[in-house]
Amino acid sequence: MTAATSLLGRTLLALVFILAGVNKLQGYEATANLMQQFGVPAILLPGTIGLEILGGLAVLAGFYARSVAIPMALFTLATAFIFHGNFSDDVQLAMFLKNLAISGGFLLLFAHGPGAWAVNDR
Repeated sequence: MTAATSLLGRTLLALVFILAGVNKLQGYEATANLMQQFGVPAILLPGTIGLEILGGLAVLAGFYARSVAIPMALFTLATAFIFHGNFSDDVQLAMFLKNLAISGGFLLLFAHGPGAWAVNDR
């Protein structure tokens, strides 16, 4: 049961990022413009997409999941503060708190590993 639960948890964490990366690819210009509105250089978009898709796939497979967990947690925290810091807007506050919770999930993944049904335990 623990192995299945770990796989389900990794799957739920990974899907958010894989889908977000694919959406950024499909709406590349709009995403670049949004990033620039928040003072983030658009030159970072390819790396963002790569981190989201490749990092998400690594978490999903349990392939170096511990190694990927910390950069994913830091990325998620950074996006919380950069894009969702308007706490007077209830939606942005909810998004900020969601990002904090996801970061917590990555920290747990780092601390406890990906579980038995993983490519490796690194």
